[in-house]
Amino acid sequence: MLVIEGLTKYYGQTLAVDGMSFEVNDGEILGLLGPNGAGKTTILRSVAGIVRPNAGRILVNGYDLAANEQRAKRSLAFVPETPNPYEMLTVYEHLRFIAMAYDTLDKFDDRASALLDRFDLAEKRNHLVLTLSKGMKQKLAAACAFIHDARVLLLDEPLIGIDPKGAHELKDMMVASKEAGCSILVSTHMLDTAERLCDRILIIDRGRKVAEGTLEELHGRAHMGEDATLEDVFLKLTEDSAADENAAGS
Repeated sequence: MLVIEGLTKYYGQTLAVDGMSFEVNDGEILGLLGPNGAGKTTILRSVAGIVRPNAGRILVNGYDLAANEQRAKRSLAFVPETPNPYEMLTVYEHLRFIAMAYDTLDKFDDRASALLDRFDLAEKRNHLVLTLSKGMKQKLAAACAFIHDARVLLLDEPLIGIDPKGAHELKDMMVASKEAGCSILVSTHMLDTAERLCDRILIIDRGRKVAEGTLEELHGRAHMGEDATLEDVFLKLTEDSAADENAAGS
């Protein structure tokens, strides 16, 4: 399980995330949705330990990230929106390096072969990462997330830039990981995909929670019928939130 309690992050005087609290249960995919600049990436990077929040607590698989960083991070895998892999390693060496970092070399060979095949990277296994296209680097980052025994998966716009087959494979692997009991937090602007893939949705705007729940629950929150799409619900709830905030500030 992933537990976020009162997460707050400032960049200088700018408040990026304002007291955010939510959980991702075992065996669940939670979609993190919001307009550009809503704070989605800051939340994911905070959970990954890349950004240090100003306040709040993050529990990963029962471990406090601030108090027991190493144990918490052993359960994590993070796929950033813009991967920054080690370009002077080969594709195979990069996967092996990640497996070594998580002490899972005993399972490496079979996993690596399967992942390289699934993401159409087998022919590139001995190529330097710097020679890969942007989409291939994105697929390599996804493969790295599944090369060890992560129980909490964080994915930031993971499907952007990936070809249709790679996107299909990644979605299948996310569902399989959910069924194996993993907790998955995915940020995406692809609302039709989120509607089909996610068990629950968390909508945020300006660093604050707007709504959280299943699609049915969000329909009720937005006072919209069952035929409304997630895009319809998202636009209605974020527009209402912005109007309420503007009214409060006037």
